Amino acid sequence: MPFTAPFAPVSDSCSEESAPLPVLGRDVRVPLVTGGEVTYGALDYAASAPALQRVWDDVAAYAPYSGSVHRGAGHLSQLSTDLFEQSRRTVAEFLGCREGDQVVFTRATTDSLNLLAAALPSGTRVFVFETEHHASLLPWRAHEVTYLDAPRSPEQAVATLESALHAAPAGPKLVCVTGASNVTGEVWPVRELARAAHRHGARLVLDAAQLAPHRPVRLTELEADWVAFSGHKLYAPFGAGVLAGRADWLCAAEPYLAGGGASRRVARAADGGVDVEWHTTAARHEAGSPNVIGAYAVASACRALAEAGFERLVAREEELLARLVGGLAELPEVRVLSLFGADADRVGVVSFVVEGWNSSHLAAALSAEYGIGVRDGLFCAHPLLRTLLGQRGDAPAECGESAGEAPASNAVRVSFGAGTPDEHVDRFVAAVRELVRDGARWTYRTEGGRCVPEPAG
Repeated sequence: MPFTAPFAPVSDSCSEESAPLPVLGRDVRVPLVTGGEVTYGALDYAASAPALQRVWDDVAAYAPYSGSVHRGAGHLSQLSTDLFEQSRRTVAEFLGCREGDQVVFTRATTDSLNLLAAALPSGTRVFVFETEHHASLLPWRAHEVTYLDAPRSPEQAVATLESALHAAPAGPKLVCVTGASNVTGEVWPVRELARAAHRHGARLVLDAAQLAPHRPVRLTELEADWVAFSGHKLYAPFGAGVLAGRADWLCAAEPYLAGGGASRRVARAADGGVDVEWHTTAARHEAGSPNVIGAYAVASACRALAEAGFERLVAREEELLARLVGGLAELPEVRVLSLFGADADRVGVVSFVVEGWNSSHLAAALSAEYGIGVRDGLFCAHPLLRTLLGQRGDAPAECGESAGEAPASNAVRVSFGAGTPDEHVDRFVAAVRELVRDGARWTYRTEGGRCVPEPAG
């Protein structure tokens, strides 16, 4: 009989229909180079989202009861084991897993996709668009890889994949595709791509790192074979991720890591070595002491988002997105980056460049003068950014140097989610407008590859 936890998941205290979900750090104050301080405007959710207060409270309630998972006969070990496996079931339900699918806990999306890459049958050919984040672009290099050019519409994405799969030789095939771009926020036609893959005998793995925090991700509805995502983007930043989906290739592969927990039986062999019988469950790829707190945090976040209701979260996000994009559209110097066009469906991720500004300079000024945190650079998606920017070189301009007539060498990314107050978006738009109109109020320099404000005095 499963143990009953002596603690209960904490209820979300936010009941207002249009209010953001409570997150850690929402009241943090940061200093400004111009004097004084301001509440931090956290607009870098695409890199790491702040933890939901609900997740933090759940983990804090469990922490005194933590024990060694799958390793002990004591009460706390048994309780932790039950909690770990219940977390697996919660994630499976959140993802709409099919009967027989496995949920493997990993460290993050990158770890999940490298695990799957190591589990591919010999001779597998992988198809991946150049638009992918490096986490889903790079793990496949030990296999035959077909890199596909960036499509300019969802329909072109499907047609490009169909053509590539049709021309491919017989044998196992895997398609890797993002659910929502970490650069443009644009939502990809996952179901249509999965159906195209299946028509040609291929399988599809979905990188849902940017999609899962913003939209429902259901394997049965999207018809994907696997899905990977990170807890730290799903409001549970405790070093855990998930790979969920079909069990056959995972069960047939050598364990991702060899060690305790992955092995069912180990014995000395007649030749003096050791014989190993590996688990055929998800434990096969979870060697070592499991990150039970990380797994529980992911499960807590899944529960919190499901209970908050994606319909409400999506509606509120679309309102914020309209205010953000509408505000930037009023500035002729700003160019929002897009593959699919202005009318594309997108989540709360927007990247842009500003005429006459080095993006690192703009991001530094937003932080130092307005207390707003955004991301600048190439966002671990270098091929995509170079395509969008028409950029060929690798070296960005020096901090404060005008881009002039040359193509921009990097971009600014603003991203938000379920915990973002309206004020953060409005303050960001006002700050960009002021910087574009009046310029920075402070002097900046390049230091260690970063743009930083000159010390006062």
